[in-house]
Amino acid sequence: MYDFNGLNEECGVFGIWNHPESAQLTYMGLHSLQHRGQEGAGIVCSDGNEFVSERGLGLLTDAINKTKMSHLQDYQYAIGHVRYATSGNKGIENIQPFLYHFYDMSVGVCHNGNLINAQSLRQELEHQGAIFHSSSDTEVIMHLIRRSKQPTFEEALKESLRIIKGGFTFAILTKEGLYGAVDPNAIRPLVVGQMPNGAYIIASETCAIDVLGEEFVRDIHAGEYVVINDEGIRVESYTEHTNTAISAMEYIYFARPDSTIAGKNVHAVRKASGKRLAQESPAETADMVIGVPNSSLSAASGYAEEMKLPYEMGLVKNQYVARTFIQPTQELREQGVRTKLSPVKDIVHGKNIVLVDDSIVRGTTSKRIVRMLKEAGAKEIHVRIASPEFMFPSFYGIDVSTTAELISANKSPEEICEHIGADSVAYLSVDGLIDSIGLDVDSPYSGLCVESFTGDYPAGLYDYEADYKANLSERQKAYLAQNKQYFDSEGNLNV
Repeated sequence: MYDFNGLNEECGVFGIWNHPESAQLTYMGLHSLQHRGQEGAGIVCSDGNEFVSERGLGLLTDAINKTKMSHLQDYQYAIGHVRYATSGNKGIENIQPFLYHFYDMSVGVCHNGNLINAQSLRQELEHQGAIFHSSSDTEVIMHLIRRSKQPTFEEALKESLRIIKGGFTFAILTKEGLYGAVDPNAIRPLVVGQMPNGAYIIASETCAIDVLGEEFVRDIHAGEYVVINDEGIRVESYTEHTNTAISAMEYIYFARPDSTIAGKNVHAVRKASGKRLAQESPAETADMVIGVPNSSLSAASGYAEEMKLPYEMGLVKNQYVARTFIQPTQELREQGVRTKLSPVKDIVHGKNIVLVDDSIVRGTTSKRIVRMLKEAGAKEIHVRIASPEFMFPSFYGIDVSTTAELISANKSPEEICEHIGADSVAYLSVDGLIDSIGLDVDSPYSGLCVESFTGDYPAGLYDYEADYKANLSERQKAYLAQNKQYFDSEGNLNV
C-alpha cells in the first residue's frame, strides 16, 4: 500500500548485549527497521556503569548524525528505537528510548505498539503523585516498575507487564541485563538473534538480525519476556493468560518482505495472498497486473502468476522523496502521491489493468492512483485488495483509531469502486487471508489478530471502548450483527 493518508507503521525496537561496537550495530539494526517509523530515532548505550543517550527527530540519519554517534563509542550494551507516533505527540520529548536515572539504578526503555489502558493508568499514577515528562504511553511502565513492592527489578517488571494491556513489545536496558517483553497475544513481534562472539540481539523483525549477518535464535512468544545478561539468555512467562493473535497487518503491510514472523516469510505470505485473491476475484478482461509500490508488489506477482497474466511495472516509486504523510496539510500529503508515484505511460496506455494494493484505508490515495493511470491512457482499472475490508479501527499500534477515518466503515465495495473511479473493486476474504498466512495455531483466527477486518479485539479495548461503541457506523453495526458471538444475550455489543 502507498496510502499517505492510510496506515502508518508503529515503531521498531532493537537491543544488543555484550558487543564492543554496540552503538554502531544498533544503528545498523535500526536502519533496517526504518520502515516501521520515520518521525524520530534514539539509542541508549551503557558500559555497565555509565548510561548515555542520543535521540532526534526525523529519519535515523538525521536524528543521529556522526557527531551524536561519536558520543556513543566504546559501550558494550545498547537499545535503540525508530518511532512513528501512535500515542502522544510528535515532539522530541516523546522520542525513545527514554533514559531514567534513579538513586539506585539507571534504566533505558523503548516500546513498540500501543497500551490501551495507558490513559487510565496515567491518571491513577498522577493521582498518586507521579510526574510524567512526555505524553507517550511508554512512560507508564517505568512508573509501574518503580512503584512496585517486588524485591527485584525482574519481579517488578513481571508485575508491571501483567497490569498493562494492548499490543506491545518492550526493550529495556539496565546494568544487569537486556530485557525484551511481548504482550499476552503476541500482537507485536519480537525476535532474538545471536552473534559469533556470543552477543545476543533482540529486534522487532528478523531483517534486523539478517542485515548484520547473524543467526536467528527464536521468537519471543505471547506473554513471554527474555533476559539477556553475562550468564546467557533466559526466556520466562509472566502470565498464564495468553492467546496468540499475531497482527495480520504485520504480514500484509508493516514488516519487510525479507522478514520472517512465526516461521512464515512475509514475501511468501503476500504472494500467497495474491494467488488466493486471484482465485476469489479474477479480472477476466485484464491484460496485465501491476502493484502499488512497495508492500503490494509481492501480492501483485502472486495474482499475476495465478491468472497467467504479465506482471508489469506500471507504477514507479521515487525512493528519494521524504515520506509525505508527515507533511503538515492534507493538500500537501495528497500532492505527494504524484511526487512519489508515477505511471509508466507506455506500459499502461490502452491496457486493461489489475491494480493490486494491500489495503484501502481512507481511499484518498487509491482515487488519485486510479486517476493517474487513466490519465496515462489505461482503459480499465480493476482494483484488487490483498486483504479484507479495513472496516474497524485499530488500537494496538496503528494510527487508525476512529471509525470516521475508514472508508469501508461507511461505504460498500461497490460504493468505493464508484468513489475512486475504478471499473471494479474486490477484496481478499478473511478466510483467504488466514489460509494464505497459514499459522495453524490453535486459537481464534488460527493465531492472527484481524481486528480491523472483523471487529474482534483479542486484547480488549479498555480506555477506547466507550468512544468505539458510541461511534460505530451503521455498516459496522450491520457487520457485527451478522456475527452473533460479539453480542450478549441482551443484544449488547461485547468487545
